[in-house]
Amino acid sequence: MMNLKQAMARRSGMAERAAALMAIHFPNFPEAWLWQRRKAKGFTTVPRTLPLAMEAIDHLSKGQPAGHTLFCLWARAPDGPLLVIENPATFAAEAGFTGARAVDTWRRRMKVLRDLQFLIPKKGPSGDFHYVLLLNPNVAVEYLRQDRRVQDELYGRFQDRLAEVGASAEMDAYKAFCVETAEAAKKAAEKQRVPPPPAETGSAARKKRISRPKAKT
Repeated sequence: MMNLKQAMARRSGMAERAAALMAIHFPNFPEAWLWQRRKAKGFTTVPRTLPLAMEAIDHLSKGQPAGHTLFCLWARAPDGPLLVIENPATFAAEAGFTGARAVDTWRRRMKVLRDLQFLIPKKGPSGDFHYVLLLNPNVAVEYLRQDRRVQDELYGRFQDRLAEVGASAEMDAYKAFCVETAEAAKKAAEKQRVPPPPAETGSAARKKRISRPKAKT
């Protein structure tokens, strides 16, 4: 399993290789046409597996695909999981919805993402999706797989991509969390199934007191 140090070394090697290939295939290409992360402004961090998560979403939300809606949320996120949506119309437009019912259509897609465990919303001044907590899409895909909702072919590509980017450890942590949660729920259920014996009252308690032998003096 690849650790963080190995993943960083691999990323550095990939960047060096890309630079070498750039020099061979696109030498002296005008920089004005290129978006370079170290120089450009206006970027955020997204999981490299996001396209596969979007594919899983669209497969499970046929008729109202919500994958692009999730991508727009990540593109707007401030390099962290919490997003504040003060103007839903802006998010609806960026997701490609137009017309009088654009915001309603966007909200339906947001409900799909909520139900598929890709986000958790909280109500605020702009409505039901004012505060949005973006969940790890890798964990959401794994959750859907455990629920038998992600087909083998897509899940296989997802696992390959996780290994490529060094994110397989995330799944180990999630599976350990699931085991701990299941064990805690089992213990709680067992406690509820074994109630304490009822206290004796009335005539039954009096009979027990009467039948109790007296201490010798």
